[in-house]
Amino acid sequence: MEAKILPYSPDDISTFYIQATESIQQRWPRTLKQGDTFGLFDALGDVIDPGMTPGGVFHNDTRYLSGMQLLIDGQRPLLLSSAVENDNVVLTVDLSNPDIYQDNALALGRETLHIRRSKFLWDGTCYERIAIHNFDARPQSCWLTLTFAADFADLFEIRGNQRPARGEITASVIEGTKTIFRYIGLDAVERCSEICFDPPPETLSSQQAVYHLQLQPGERTAIIVNVRCTNSTQARSDITGGYSVPYRAARRGAARACSLGGSVTSSNELANRMLHRAGADISMLITDTPQGPYPYAGTPWFSTPFGRDGLITALQMLWLDPALAKGVLQYLAAHQATELDERADAEPGKILHETRACEMAVLGEVPFGHYYGSIDSTPLFVLLAARYFERTGDLPTIRALWPNIEAALTWIDRYGDQDGDGFVEYYRVSDNGLTNQGWKDSSDSVMHEDGTLATGPIALSEVQAYVFAAKHGAALLAARLGENDKASQLSEAAEKLRVQFEEKFWIEELGAYAIALDGAKRACKVRSSNAGQVLFCGIASPQRAQVLADTLMTPQMFSGWGVRTLATGAPRYNPMAYHNGSIWPHDNALIALGLSRYGLKRAASTIFEGLFAAATHMEFMRFPELFCGFPRRRGVAPTSYPVACSPQAWASVVPFALLQACLGLEMCFAQREIRFQNPQLPKFLEEITINDLTLGDASVNLRLRRSGANTEVTIVSKRGDIAIKITQ
Repeated sequence: MEAKILPYSPDDISTFYIQATESIQQRWPRTLKQGDTFGLFDALGDVIDPGMTPGGVFHNDTRYLSGMQLLIDGQRPLLLSSAVENDNVVLTVDLSNPDIYQDNALALGRETLHIRRSKFLWDGTCYERIAIHNFDARPQSCWLTLTFAADFADLFEIRGNQRPARGEITASVIEGTKTIFRYIGLDAVERCSEICFDPPPETLSSQQAVYHLQLQPGERTAIIVNVRCTNSTQARSDITGGYSVPYRAARRGAARACSLGGSVTSSNELANRMLHRAGADISMLITDTPQGPYPYAGTPWFSTPFGRDGLITALQMLWLDPALAKGVLQYLAAHQATELDERADAEPGKILHETRACEMAVLGEVPFGHYYGSIDSTPLFVLLAARYFERTGDLPTIRALWPNIEAALTWIDRYGDQDGDGFVEYYRVSDNGLTNQGWKDSSDSVMHEDGTLATGPIALSEVQAYVFAAKHGAALLAARLGENDKASQLSEAAEKLRVQFEEKFWIEELGAYAIALDGAKRACKVRSSNAGQVLFCGIASPQRAQVLADTLMTPQMFSGWGVRTLATGAPRYNPMAYHNGSIWPHDNALIALGLSRYGLKRAASTIFEGLFAAATHMEFMRFPELFCGFPRRRGVAPTSYPVACSPQAWASVVPFALLQACLGLEMCFAQREIRFQNPQLPKFLEEITINDLTLGDASVNLRLRRSGANTEVTIVSKRGDIAIKITQ
């Protein structure tokens, strides 16, 4: 089919489209995140004129630091090295002075002074230690200047939303040691950015601090700069302990996060770097909530709880770390909708899409204070609950969640399927909400084969698969809780949906499932990765799963790096588009898990091998939210997407999900078994070790080694009642 050329239309742009004038990773390559605070810095550790980019320090989606630059005698230092440490806690930047001239004479030769900047975030504060060491055999003096600013820009302003009015900013200098910026928002909340200096500078104003450094040969000195983010709705405590006390607290916090679940190492050093970075990134993104740990979706745009992202992240990590799933389930249950609210697209039983605490959300200028415009979060919630129970046998938690699960199931049948045709559809209720409410939520992501955009209500293919798996899993939970009639009803409903789905969504000439049905129940006959996610839930027949796998592995769908969101030749295909031709690692991981479910290990391994090859070209071997879908070429790196979040939670855990897919690994609490169905290590892995893999109160250390066409599984050690079962 020849692609139809469609003219650009402003109607294709969502209200919440993220504008891009610069590449985030090129401009701001260093990221820190802790709790509700994150920071993006340039390679020198500075924030210079970020404008409408997300550079700076943010707290609850408000920018509290929009400028910070270090100068030596008025010049930028020379960059020696810059990296975030392996545990993602500290950004360390090594600098030196440039050649500095006075009256046309060289006053300070380059690389005389060594400057080390160490930054980390803890408890709403950005801490920085600037250490200066004179390596000259002579005394040296210079002026060190720190310029700074705070604009209190709302993240949605930076994303491109226009505001008719803003609050007022004032600045004051306190006792020559701190500058405080105050912003009184239109929501009547006072937000403060308190910039503290120790020792006090020579001069301090509302824009800069100036130090006169006089260093003897070999002498060292240090300056501590703290930027504290507070607002009048929060309890305020004094900063104590200078730099070292919060530094140790941040290290302990990171160590606690990293200790969740088991660990994986391999015989391939590059793979180890990828796995370590994945673990460190998800640990950084996890935030403690009153209900338990929750993975914030990703920096900079989505550093907040997202329902869909948290659920899929927890599903991908479930085999290794079930504690994360418990935290996600309990948080989303606590925030489940209980009443109708059209502005928030909320209905009783519906699971959260996202929540924000920024000024624009509080005022309702954007609907995301508590927003429910997600068609898939609710079935994914039920699905995760069922799989969590299969993994852990944690009946008390399931019993406590059962009212929320029942409310979610009621929402699926009542509000999710308002026309009663058996399929769950979305149709935006709020004029201010998202047009498309699946994971591909761009306004142009659901189309027909002629390129025209589908109109609602829209029934996405993968959502029907999620509902099928949710009802099937909920039936098992109901039976376990003694509600046998409910269990039978749910099983029958799941089977009925499976039959209807196969009849309405399978498109023989595509060799794939349609991306969706539109409001007129017409199939959107486009090859997309949505069809691949269908396999993850087991709704497809084995015969069609094989045909679909072959389709997904064609050059039109598989770029060599991964499966594209949309096939080449599709009417809106664009390898640089957010959802219409790009490659999303989490999408590929779900597809690989689906392929593995049907025993299609070669295809699953191909996806892992392609994504691993892509990771070798990426800084830190970190998977971003997405990258462009251009075909893989020998010796050429994959093409970055300019405003991709990095790190992103559901991308960070991809290596662990892909490993599970290739190994066919299942954790079966009821049988006290860890099962491997025809385990196949990808080509780049000869051997892996999985330590502290728990099942209930038992644990095991395993070694898996490729042996010819097979993979051998060896128990290195174990504790408690646990068995290993391998099937071919």
